Formats: sequence, structure tokens, C-alpha cells
Amino acid sequence: MTAHPEPELAGRAAERHVVVVGGGVAGLVAARECVKLGMRVTLLEAADELGGAVRRADIDGVRLDAGAESYATRGGHVRKLVGELGLADRVQTPAAGGAWLAGVPGQEPSPLPKGGILGIPANPFVDDVRQIIGWRGAWRAYVDRLRPPLTIGHERSLGRLVRSRMGARVLERLVAPVVSGVYSAHPDDVDVDVAAPGLNAALTRVGSLSGAVDALTGQQQAARKDKAPGSAVEGLVGGMSTLVDALHADIEKLGGLARTGAAVESLTRDGVGWMVVFTADADAEEPDAAASDSEPEQESLSADAVIIATAEGAARALLDGHVSGLGDAGASPEIEIVTLLLDAPALDAAPRGTGVLTVPGSFMAKALTHATAKWAWLREAAGARHVVRVSFGSQGEPAATAALDDDAAARLALDQASAMLGVELSDAQLVGAHRARFTQSQPASLIGAAERRAATRMAVQAVPGLAVVGAWLAGTGLAQVVPDATAEADRVRRHLLWD
Repeated sequence: MTAHPEPELAGRAAERHVVVVGGGVAGLVAARECVKLGMRVTLLEAADELGGAVRRADIDGVRLDAGAESYATRGGHVRKLVGELGLADRVQTPAAGGAWLAGVPGQEPSPLPKGGILGIPANPFVDDVRQIIGWRGAWRAYVDRLRPPLTIGHERSLGRLVRSRMGARVLERLVAPVVSGVYSAHPDDVDVDVAAPGLNAALTRVGSLSGAVDALTGQQQAARKDKAPGSAVEGLVGGMSTLVDALHADIEKLGGLARTGAAVESLTRDGVGWMVVFTADADAEEPDAAASDSEPEQESLSADAVIIATAEGAARALLDGHVSGLGDAGASPEIEIVTLLLDAPALDAAPRGTGVLTVPGSFMAKALTHATAKWAWLREAAGARHVVRVSFGSQGEPAATAALDDDAAARLALDQASAMLGVELSDAQLVGAHRARFTQSQPASLIGAAERRAATRMAVQAVPGLAVVGAWLAGTGLAQVVPDATAEADRVRRHLLWD
């Protein structure tokens, strides 16, 4: 239920106009937080649809996620939002099949070892770990137990820490596939204290990296016993785009306005407020309009505050000249996800569980998700067919599909899926495909990223009536984007109503 503000507060709120630039989840959450207090809110999205990275696709009548397919449950922020929007009955946890690992030299794909932290094992001699790193790798990893501990913060790079303590095989065959799949980055570039909080401290306390992993996983298991059981991630029946639809509907119900096909071109100071100039596509608001080839028209809006919720490049262009000390832009990986709808009975047995991670350099694809094996709602929607998502691209590595047309990208994805799943998949079994391209925000776990983001956020917050939300400052994933957008919107509301 949405709380109603006090009459006096509502009166002040109604006099304030907030423009939100960008209609991804961050922008929608920020817009909803402002309109809940009775503020006039206009959201402008350049694309024809809302959602950003939370996109939908329709392949031969099957409606599915083309982008983000789930959210992390940590913190409970997204689940709370889902409940507020009346979607609690749609929450679904993934199947327990688990992921597999492919691309280990000289080995067939095998289930990814359970437990551990970011692929770092607590015991290198257990069967599922030794199967991947071999006896040689297991004995090298055991040297970790014999070496003196590091001091807290002595090694910031996850890759260098793992390599020095447990050897190259643990790093390359276990840690790199997981880190690449989760962060689209190489472990050498990942900050230990961000990606695995408490690991350095536990290493100093326990005396070995494997012992530190064992201690931390033991603590996590003990903590879970005190909580209701649940998955680390959840999805929504019908796809994550149902969250976008619900946010949009709630904003409009509360009196806000969301316009698609509205590309913001400039942002200028207008006294104590702002002037937002944008190019509006009339067809986006009136899809059945006769003048379908009409030229876009330039419009402007006056605002008391502006919340920018675009990707980093577009945000920096709008902030230029208004915010000093933004710092340098981070390198953002280009990611492509090719979703395949397959009539392939050989996949009925889910031969690779819910998906496959790859050893970097072993495949052209980074990872694969057998979506109909992972999500019961999608399996039902697809009938006897299968949905497979193949991911390309990583930090510092362009997607192998980048220069291909859609048909060639689908053929490459089919070839990679066949190799990773261990099942011969032919062109005749491909019912349809969808290709989505993303400029993924620089992972928050990269060394130095936290400091750069904090400096950028401080610089923006120094400008009255201005805020920036989204993954490039909050960190990738709805579990970080949603609470950040909520907090920044609250800061803007307080500035407009009480400062």
C-alpha cells in the first residue's frame, strides 16, 4: 500500500516538478518514490519501451526475458518492492539443477563444485574440485595451508591472491569462470574486499585462503539456519518485465507520466531549477497515428529537480558543464545475449543442469543458461520446446557476435550451445532467436571502482536539485540498483520539500 502524505506536505509536493531521464528500473523506482508524495513527475525514455536492461522478447509466441532474468535476494530490497507492487504471488525460485563448467583442457564438462566462494574451494581434494584441477592442482592448492598468512589488505587483487596462495589451476579453472560469469571481469582486476567481504580478514585470522573460505562459508550456513530458507536469486512468473509493467502502472495510477520515444538532448539551469530539452517521437505516444513518418519534434520541460537514470555515457553528456570533479569514465563491457527457442527433445533431460560457465578463452561464448530447465514458469510457457540463452562479451573483450548480423549471431549461438550442452543442435531445430545488446556498467567489484563511484556521487550531490541513479553508480544488479534509486529519490524529495 502506498502511504498518503499529510495535507500540508501534499500541498508543497504538488508544486514541485521532477523530471526523470531514463526509464530503466532505476528511473522507474526513482519516479515512483517522488510521485508517492504527490509531486508532479515526468519520466522521459529515449527508447520505444521502458525497462532498460530488463527487456522482454517474443519468440514464436513465447514471451520471455531478453535481459535480466532474476534478482539477488540479499538485503530484501527487491522482494519488498515486488510485494508493494502486488507481485508477491509471482515470485519463483530457480530449479536446483546447478551449473556446469566447460572448457577445462582435456576434460569433459562437469558440474561446478558446490560451496566455496567465487570458485575458491575450501578443500582442494574433494572429488568435484579435484576432478577439475587434477591431482597436480590439488597438491599445489594445498601449499596454501603451509604458507604464512597475509596481513589484512595486503593483496587487493582477487586473481593475484588466488594465484599466489592456491596456484594457477584453481584460478584459471575455478575462479575465472565464476568471476567472468558474475562480473564480466578477470579476477586480476577484481577487488577482494568488494567481491568477497571478510575474506582477507579471515585469511589473516585462520592462516590460509582455503581455511578462510571454510570459515566464511560455515558462518554463512549458520546464518541461513536462523532465517527462512530461500534461494540467493528469484525471478517472476511471466518474466522480470512484469516488474517494469507494475512500476509503470503504479506511477501512472499515482498521477505521474512516463513518455517513451523522448530523447533528452540537453539540461540547462533555469534560475533555481532546470530546463530539460528533448526530442519527442510522436509515434511512440500514438502508435496508430496516420503520420507515421513525421519528423520528431523538440520540446522542453521546466523542472525543480532532475534525476538522471541513463547509462554512464548519456549521463555524463548531460552532466557536463553542471558537475565538476566527475572523474574519468570507466570502461564498460559490451555484452550480447542471444536467446534461442529450440525444438530439441535431447535437451529434455537438462544435460548440463541449469546452465554452463566456461573457462575464459575456451569458447567464443562466456556462458549459457538453459532457461527452461531453470524456470518452471518458462518451461510451461514454452511447451515441449526449450529456451537457451547464450552470452557473449566481457571486460576488455568485445562480444564475438558484435560484427555479425542477427542471422549469423543466431547461428554462432546455436553452435556454441551445441558444444557447451554436449548435444548436436541443427538449424532445423531452431524455431526462432532474439538478440539483445547491452553496454554493461563497469563492475563495482573492480579495483578502484568504489572510490571512483563515491567521488562521482559526491560531485553530483553537491549540485542542488540534481541526482544520478543506475547501475554505473549503484553497481550491477537490481539488489543494488533499487535501494540506491530509492535513497537518491528520497534525498531529492527532502531537498525540494524541506531545504
